[in-house]
Parts: sequence; structure tokens; C-alpha cells
Amino acid sequence: MDELIKLVSEKTGISEERAKVAVETVVGYLKEKLPAPLDTQIDAILGGGGLEDLAKGLGGILGKK
Repeated sequence: MDELIKLVSEKTGISEERAKVAVETVVGYLKEKLPAPLDTQIDAILGGGGLEDLAKGLGGILGKK
């Protein structure tokens, strides 16, 4: 998540502290609105799991391996 915070800070010109609040707000919102299995995939991506982990998770949700 640190990379995302830094990116938001750089792109918007706001401090990293404010960018962190913004990112945490958006992530929290997405976790509330998305189906339960996807919220763990968000954590995996932000924790360094990347898009490959997300694709595997989505495949599992859709019944594919």
C-alpha cells in the first residue's frame, strides 16, 4: 500500500499523510461494496500479492481454477 500512497501523493501534490487517508478511505469503501472474497484479494494486492493473485481469486469466485 505504501507504493499506492506514494503514487497518489506524487500525482496529486498532497502530503503522504493525506494520501494515506485518501487511499485508506477508498480501500475501505471498496471492501464494503465488493463481495466478501474480493476484499481479501484487495489486501493481497496491496500487500504485494499483485494482479496474479487477484486473477486467481476471481477465477475461484467464477468457478475456474
